[in-house]
Amino acid sequence: MPRPRPSRHALIAPDRKSRRRAVLAALTAIVALPAVVAAAALSPAGASVPPPPPGWSLVWSDDFEGSAGSPPSSANWLISTGHGYPGGPPNWGTGEIQRYTPDPANVRLDGSGNLTITPVKGPSGEWTSSRIETRRTDFKPADGRILRIEGRVQMPNVTGAQALGYWPAFWALGSPYRGNYQNWPAIGEFDIMENVNGINSVWGVLHCGTNPGGPCNESNGIGASRACPGASCQSGMHTYRFEWDRSVSPNQLRWYVDGQQFHSISQARFDATTWNNMTGHAGYFLLLNVAMGGAFPNGVAGHGTPTEATVSGRPMVVDYVAVWQSGA
Repeated sequence: MPRPRPSRHALIAPDRKSRRRAVLAALTAIVALPAVVAAAALSPAGASVPPPPPGWSLVWSDDFEGSAGSPPSSANWLISTGHGYPGGPPNWGTGEIQRYTPDPANVRLDGSGNLTITPVKGPSGEWTSSRIETRRTDFKPADGRILRIEGRVQMPNVTGAQALGYWPAFWALGSPYRGNYQNWPAIGEFDIMENVNGINSVWGVLHCGTNPGGPCNESNGIGASRACPGASCQSGMHTYRFEWDRSVSPNQLRWYVDGQQFHSISQARFDATTWNNMTGHAGYFLLLNVAMGGAFPNGVAGHGTPTEATVSGRPMVVDYVAVWQSGA
């Protein structure tokens, strides 16, 4: 979504509308998914970053510890503002309508080990929200290793007509995008978690190549989706994980929710130039944001969002973000 959401978010080309419309058919299948019998184990919000799994080492993390009302660590995060990057596409390239701010009403620590990003509708009718991205732009697995990017997140707890236009996302953009907003999607975008309109579903998407069309079918991307295990995506915390596996040939990209894989893409699907443009640079930076309106939620709803029925003030809650790599 890049909500660059990218498109997702990414700061992407304004014609991402076609991608969002393309998810309509997938949405029907998602809603029809049977309920998962085994409920996910939902530990309390504010839980600590898990220790590295056996055979893995921690690369970077943020547990969002700090006093209530304070901003996320400026050593770790940049806060985007306005309706787009300077010199980038308007409305972040996705048609989203909110203005991003650093206001604590939109982005703050809750004092219990969580980050909240909250869309707010002001008295004038203007929507504001927040978008943050890591200062680091070098998240990439070493040759022969696996990179694991994970976040524990509760999507905004709102559904139905009141949720129309909500577009939370957790994603990554190729480092060359920072400062050059015309090179998407060649530099790559990994949408680790996207959601719209309060639907109980997580979307995982890869963007690459050229736009429109190309090997990643832009501006739709190559995506998959599924319902959250156990508690809905909106009513509980879930872990969303992306893996870039350079320990196998061809390399693999994989998406998970609560440890359950729901999407994978092989390097073998792409020509050498496309793959190198997406993976041959210094690495990726991570983003968290909640957009309002735009091509994705509008396409799924079949009309413009948000609407008069959309409620203000429902936050996305982030417990932690962590990056691990296999090996010492």
